[in-house]
Amino acid sequence: MAIFIPMRYKSPMTVHDLIHETTKRLEEIGIPSARLDAEVLLSFCLSCDRIEFLKNPKRLVDDGERLSYQRLIERRLNGEPVAYLTGRKAFWSFDLDVTSDVLIPRPETEIIVEEALAVCRREGFIRPDILDIGTGSGAIALALAYEMPDARVTATDISAAALDVAKKNARKLGLEQALVFLQGDLFKPVRGRFDMIVSNPPYIGAEEYESLAPGVKHFEPKQALWAGQTGVEFYEKLIYQAPGSLKEKGWLLLEIGAKQAQMVCSLMKVGFEHVEVRMDYAGFSRVVKGRRK
Repeated sequence: MAIFIPMRYKSPMTVHDLIHETTKRLEEIGIPSARLDAEVLLSFCLSCDRIEFLKNPKRLVDDGERLSYQRLIERRLNGEPVAYLTGRKAFWSFDLDVTSDVLIPRPETEIIVEEALAVCRREGFIRPDILDIGTGSGAIALALAYEMPDARVTATDISAAALDVAKKNARKLGLEQALVFLQGDLFKPVRGRFDMIVSNPPYIGAEEYESLAPGVKHFEPKQALWAGQTGVEFYEKLIYQAPGSLKEKGWLLLEIGAKQAQMVCSLMKVGFEHVEVRMDYAGFSRVVKGRRK
């Protein structure tokens, strides 16, 4: 991983000057979201909303605030994602705590939440039993519990550290009583059957893993990304085992990589019917869903 020369700011500096200098430096190393990153990290250091300090660009930044900002920018220059620097990431209608033990929630993952809610409405589920496999930060499970207060949501992860993050997020959102958290691989810790199983599993294969952006490859947990040599190994196991944990006519919803729709649909059609693909808002295949035969 490349190491970049640290930022050195003169003193005193205004909000405008700091953002201008930092944006220029981040752009120099090819960060496409340079201006946004500079603003988000400065608002974090100043403990205020971005809009608040942008309304007052001539506000002087004191030495302590500037030093804190400099340290974060140096880490950003070395590729560390903004979400890990601030310890939080917006998802659905709330902010989640994130650490390097969990994958950073992406906006496209909200598609599986949308689809799960639509299936529950269409099927007339009153108090659905929902299982989230590989919950990570708890993003999907918490969004579903938030939108369906009567749902009974179980969230699993093989990582104890990831479950700690998910539990903390549940407490912050006042949803700790709405979820059950279980540690274990796939269906091993689970008992009973569910109306719906959702999962954003690891789906990166060997070739794709090597070409990942450095901020992803070097900082996000490999266990949450790497599926195996081909990238479909996790799907093969999950889809094969899922019918045993689904109620009659229960549904399985899976987030997929942009080029995996055909392969995952083929796997699904063995034990599932009404198999469909949902595109995300960028036009890529994002979710495959099907009902247990």
